[in-house]
Amino acid sequence: MGSITVRNEDIGLSGDGFIMDRSRWDDNVAQKLAGLEGLGHLDQEQLTIIQTMRKHYDKYESFPILASVCKQAGSRNRDCVARRFRNPMLAWKLAGLPKPSNIFFTSFDGERYTPNPFY
Repeated sequence: MGSITVRNEDIGLSGDGFIMDRSRWDDNVAQKLAGLEGLGHLDQEQLTIIQTMRKHYDKYESFPILASVCKQAGSRNRDCVARRFRNPMLAWKLAGLPKPSNIFFTSFDGERYTPNPFY
């Protein structure tokens, strides 16, 4: 387990890079995590997507249907998560949410990710 420093505060990370205490999350934490993941600075659309994922988790405590996230985030593209992030799980991680134990994504081309039904 490691940590990141945001506003002179250490925030614990799991071995997979997910924050340990989701109550410590804010946009600054998301920006820091995005930098560590090689995404650079998150734009407003990306922040809206991850904030929408957080709202879904707060209400249902589950991983959302990605097309629904895009619709709720105001995107015209059903694949906004895949388009704006390399992998849906990366968006989930940047949203400061816990790593789901039963959701895995697979990609054969490094661009399109689909839920893996074999786990």
